[in-house]
Amino acid sequence: QVQLVESGGGLVQAGGSLRLSCAASGFTFSSAVMGWFRQAPGKEREFVAAISRDDRITRIADSVKGRFTISRDNAKNTVYLQMNSLKPEDTAVYYCAAGFTGVVPVEDYKYWGQGTQVTVSS
Repeated sequence: QVQLVESGGGLVQAGGSLRLSCAASGFTFSSAVMGWFRQAPGKEREFVAAISRDDRITRIADSVKGRFTISRDNAKNTVYLQMNSLKPEDTAVYYCAAGFTGVVPVEDYKYWGQGTQVTVSS
């Protein structure tokens, strides 16, 4: 059974930091591109970051570039999203996803977690 379980969300003040984790099971983690997406109320789910199978190529959305970083630990079947200098605009449900055909488009991801809430107060 495939599972992606996010953790690390919470309530923080603007300028603070959070580190999200996503623990994966039920598939070959090292064969998957891993991504993070987010969805705020009234908005479409949007791409945040992705990391390649070999841990050497990353893509970061312009809206979070310079503040967020993505990393993975294949030995632990875990992908991380380090979020620094958080802004109220970052408030959203953050989703972990695994894909095998692409990097950025939502439709390229096959497996999804349930999401973790990140709330940034002003």
